[in-house]
This record gives sequence, C-alpha cells and structure tokens, in this order.
Amino acid sequence: MATASSRSSAELLSLPFADHSALFSAWAAEQPDKVALVDEDRWLTWTELDALVERIAAQLQAEGVGKGAAVAILGYNSIPYALAFLAAIRTGAAAAPLTTSATPEALTAMLKDSGARHLFADPSIAMDVPEGVTRISFDEIEAWAAPEGTRAAPVEIAPEDPFNIIYSSGTTGTPKGIVQPHQMRWNYLARTAAYDRDSVALLSTPLYSNTTLVAFFPVLGMGGTAVLTRKFEARRFLELSERERVTHTMLVPVQYRRLMALPEFDDFDLSSYRAKFCTSAPFAADLKRDILKRWPGGLVEFYGMTEGGASCILLAHQFPDKLHTVGQVAPNSEMKLIDEDGNEVAPGGVGEVVGRGPMMMSGYKDRPDASRAAEWFDADGRRFIRHGDIGRFDEDGFLILMDRAKDLIISGGFNIYPSDLEAVLAADPGVVEAAVVGVPHPDWGETPVGFAVLTPGADKDAVLAAANAKLGKTQRLSALHVVDQLPRSAIGKVLKRELRDRLG
Repeated sequence: MATASSRSSAELLSLPFADHSALFSAWAAEQPDKVALVDEDRWLTWTELDALVERIAAQLQAEGVGKGAAVAILGYNSIPYALAFLAAIRTGAAAAPLTTSATPEALTAMLKDSGARHLFADPSIAMDVPEGVTRISFDEIEAWAAPEGTRAAPVEIAPEDPFNIIYSSGTTGTPKGIVQPHQMRWNYLARTAAYDRDSVALLSTPLYSNTTLVAFFPVLGMGGTAVLTRKFEARRFLELSERERVTHTMLVPVQYRRLMALPEFDDFDLSSYRAKFCTSAPFAADLKRDILKRWPGGLVEFYGMTEGGASCILLAHQFPDKLHTVGQVAPNSEMKLIDEDGNEVAPGGVGEVVGRGPMMMSGYKDRPDASRAAEWFDADGRRFIRHGDIGRFDEDGFLILMDRAKDLIISGGFNIYPSDLEAVLAADPGVVEAAVVGVPHPDWGETPVGFAVLTPGADKDAVLAAANAKLGKTQRLSALHVVDQLPRSAIGKVLKRELRDRLG
C-alpha cells in the first residue's frame, strides 16, 4: 500500500510502487516556485498546482467521491483539464477522460459506463448530462473548489486500484473502457530515463489519450514542466518549442508530417530538444529519416497498446538502418507471434502479436467477455494481451509490422497486407498519403481498394496504373478513390471503417 507521506521525491521514485499524488506533493515542497504546468492562458508553479489539486480533491470528497468512484473529464488540453485529472486520482477515484471527437450519443454512453457522478467539462462542448451527474465547467472549477488552504483527506492507494479509464475512439457502437491500474501507470513513470527536473515537454495530443498520458505523467513525475496546447497547429507548435525551450515532445506521425512539410520549419531554433517521441500509428521510414536529418535531438518510436502487453522501442537515431521497423522488445517485456489457431509460429514466421510486461490493463470495464477475447495464455498459463497486429521479427530481433489483423485482405485465398500496397502508392510523387481497405468481391471474397490524397495536377488513373504495375497479380488495386483528406482519429489513426462505409 502507498499513502501520501513526507518522503522526498527521490525516496518515492526509488520504490517499486508509490502514489503519484504523494510524489507531486513532494515536488511542490522541494521546488515550490518552479513552473509545473503551462497552457495557452497561464502557468502554475508546483506550489500553486499542489494547492489547487488539494482544494478540488477536497471538494470532490465532500460530495462523496472516493475509492471505487470515477470522475469524468471532457474537454481540450488546458490547466483546468489537468487539475481535474490530478484531483480525481488524489481522491482515489478513477479519472475517466472522454473522447471529444465522439458523438453526443457516444459521450453519454461513456459517461454512464464510467459510473461517474461528476463531470468536469469545457464550456464550449454541449452534452446532455444524465440526471444525478454534476457538471463543473472548466472556467468555474476554482470557484467550485473547497476554500483556500483546504487539503484533501489522506487516501491509501493500492497497486491494483484503478487509476484511469481510457475509452476507445467510439466511432461505432459503445466504446470499451480500458481500466489501467495505479501500478501500470507507475511503471510507465518508473521505466523512463528520458525526463528530469529540467525537462520541458510540449504536449498537443489530447489528454484523453494514452499517447499523451505516457508523456504527461512521467515529465511531471520527474519534476519537469508540461506545456499543454488546446489543439495542434504546426507553426504554433514550433513557436512554442522555441519560446519555451522545449526539450521533449510526444507526437503522432501525421503531426510530424505536417511539421516537416512546413516551408519555414528550418527557420525555427529547435536546439533545445533532447528527444522526440512517436506512437499510435504507422510511422513511415522516409519521415523518420527526414526528422533525423533536420530536427535536433534523438527520435524514439514506441509500439504498444493502451491495453498494455509488450512494447517495442526503436531508437531511430541509433539504428538508422532499422527505420522500417518498430524496434526491439522493451526490457521486462515478452512478445510472441501466434497463428490463427493460437499456436506460436516458427522463428522468422508471420503471426499475430501477443505480449506481456509491466504495463497491462486490468481489463475492459464491466466487459468480461471482451476482456477474455483480448487475452492469450501460453502453455505455462501466463497471461498475454493480443495486440491485433500482424508482424514478423527480422534476424536482429526488430519487429516489422505487416498490418492490423482486422485489416488483412484475403483475396482468392491469398493474404494481402494493405501496408504493402500503401507503401507502393506513397512512393508515387503524385501521392501525399494513401490508405487501402478490403471490400467484398463476388468471385475473390475481397478485393483491395485505395484512397489517396493527390498533389495538384496528379492524375488518378496514372497513379493507379503505376501502382498496379509494381504490385503482384493478386495484390492489384481494383479501384483508386481521390479524397481531400483521410479520416483520422484525434491521435492520427486512419479510420478505415469510415473508408469502407463510403463504398457502401
């Protein structure tokens, strides 16, 4: 068990498990006037952050929130958002950040699923709040909080207690709530060697995403500074990087591509950067190569899942010949490849990725069947998480991803990996970006169809013909559709279901 204490930050960080809230209070005592949080409107010192979190947590406790409860949050990156999240875990409740890109119906479903009786929300977002749920606006959060000087009652936190509930994107049906325990979140913090007290991390992916949280909590946990942006805009990102002397960032591939395509990119002073991180979506080798050439500091790609399991790490600056991979299995993680019958594949073979390690979800909230379906057990009965991706290991142990298992196209009995076709399309100078999906075919079962964003003047038929000339007979695209942009989630994943739906 871990409780809030007077132990130093160094003592807490040396433990196999401790309470984040105790760690943050330790940093407030040790560096009271250092800036902890920055957003587009203001900044907070560690003393101010600690005092506000305690007041908000105390008010939540006064209204019955504690262990076993959940606190929902809906909005865009900001200091009030961070305060609500930190106050929720200070009470021992699970923070339940909701996806801003979801439909009103999906938002209501997520709120009900979480069981939260309190919702902290951006005033610009309209949502029907069910009876019995108290909505606190971001711009009223400090007025709503307990009086100045109030501190929340001590709470004992166990490693298995829920830390947060992360919801899937919710583009169809009711999103699943991924319950991450305190131990899992502490392990994310404890394993990082990237941050220290002088770190300044610029975060422009949403705080409802694990992509952001795996950077937000570690930089604060190491006593650094988190800079939050409401939304991503390439030039503004570079301006903030220069102004705040940013040392670290976590971005998704589409953000990197937009930054590198900015004509004035090279005009900005980015010499303060020590490391840049990427995760959540396929990261093209040519883009990694361009970043390494033009952006100071290391480049690290993480491959993993919000649900946890194993993870891979690619230190791109150390292995420039492995940019087509997602790296090697992280320390203390174990990864296997299995076939469609659940048997391990032979070395060098292709299979579905399953993994286990220190970061693993407890399960999907109130969905035991879905939780079981996400698991695989080896011959010794050890629990692995199914990643849903298809891949193979090269001779050096670097993982090469082929595709999502659900995106695999089977045409005439042949397996077709959309990523192979997308790579051929993307190599065409007339193609900005592309995606390939499988659609039903009366003779072959499925057939691949492409969607592409083209450069001005590019000819669709010529692009299609050039791609098919390079592809094998069974891989050839039956059609190519030109779109203004590919549909993406807030963290940059291409929403292939939406592309399939466009074809009826």
